[in-house]
Amino acid sequence: MKLHAALPGAANTITGYGDDYVAVNGARHETSVVVMAERLVQWPARDFDSLSIADFAFLKELDAEIVVLGTGPRQRFPHPRLTAPLANARVGLEVMDVRAACRTYNILVAEARKVAAALLLK
Repeated sequence: MKLHAALPGAANTITGYGDDYVAVNGARHETSVVVMAERLVQWPARDFDSLSIADFAFLKELDAEIVVLGTGPRQRFPHPRLTAPLANARVGLEVMDVRAACRTYNILVAEARKVAAALLLK
């Protein structure tokens, strides 16, 4: 029996990453972005220190079950008052550095989960 790797489906996949960029389906992005299986959205959030309640309210409106927050080159946890819109909507939030967030997103999207990777690249 021969086994062949499955070809990627129509879902957006993160194909490369570094501390200051991600590549989605081969296209490089150097500003904050939200990656979902069926869409790619420029995220108004500039960097971790400027995160606001409005940034998380924006993520809540994306209708994801899980948000994977990539906080740049290192893991940093936003204050719970900022993440309240997600918590109140019962949307899961996982916080990690950008590289781990990219790997986690790819695994969850391959499992057909309703996931959004919100990636801060500065």
